[in-house]
Amino acid sequence: MKNNYSIAIRAALEAGNAILEVYGTDDFGIEIKKDESPLTLADRRAHEIIETHLKETGIPILSEEGAQTPYPERSTWNRFWLVDPLDGTKEFINRNGEFTVNIALVEDGKAMFGVVYAPVINELYAGIPGRGAYRCRKEKNFAQPIDYLLQFSDPLPLEEPDEKRFRVVASRSHYNEETQRFVESIDSGGKEISLVNRGSSLKLCMVASGEADIYPRLGPTMEWDTAAAHAVVKASGKNVYRADTGEELSYNKQNLLNPYFVVK
Repeated sequence: MKNNYSIAIRAALEAGNAILEVYGTDDFGIEIKKDESPLTLADRRAHEIIETHLKETGIPILSEEGAQTPYPERSTWNRFWLVDPLDGTKEFINRNGEFTVNIALVEDGKAMFGVVYAPVINELYAGIPGRGAYRCRKEKNFAQPIDYLLQFSDPLPLEEPDEKRFRVVASRSHYNEETQRFVESIDSGGKEISLVNRGSSLKLCMVASGEADIYPRLGPTMEWDTAAAHAVVKASGKNVYRADTGEELSYNKQNLLNPYFVVK
């Protein structure tokens, strides 16, 4: 299994490099998908690279940009890769650097392993069962075998709770009235509520790292948007909970749309 984790990390890194090549050009090759979300040349290239690497593992792959496997078939999968080749396409198009490559290994509906790579800000997050969650900013170590990589990474969380501020992270592109009402209703224990906006799965990683105390997402997301960072959050000792039932978010549902959730 350790070798599979290394393959996934290498896939994320190579996909990130391909994304940066497109990021440095004037033509992103933007198309509009059926759900009216944007698709770029970077999305497509990253998907091809990740799929090529993950096929080495022999584990099924479900990717946002790949052919969607019918539910009767994928419902039999006990384990599969869940991939978002470019999470935060709007951030990519807006050139704010807050986009990521997300690769998760899902087992029995649970996010178990995850790698999140943010190529512009050069941050690599990994959540590994039984090993914990890590953030690495030392590029020279990114492509090393996983045991070596973790030696030169920072275990998460990095920060203790702030004594004066209760830090809420919210979506840069999807902050809505429901989220605003949720923030206003938070019991902060007398602390000042501090709101910060961030793009893509980096919001979940901020909770994992201790840079934020909570991330409410009261808007639509898909399973591939959250699974990798969910694994990082879990490995850091926190979790992603359904806003309606309080249960842990699950994966490989017939409808791949996530329910509203809270990360804490």
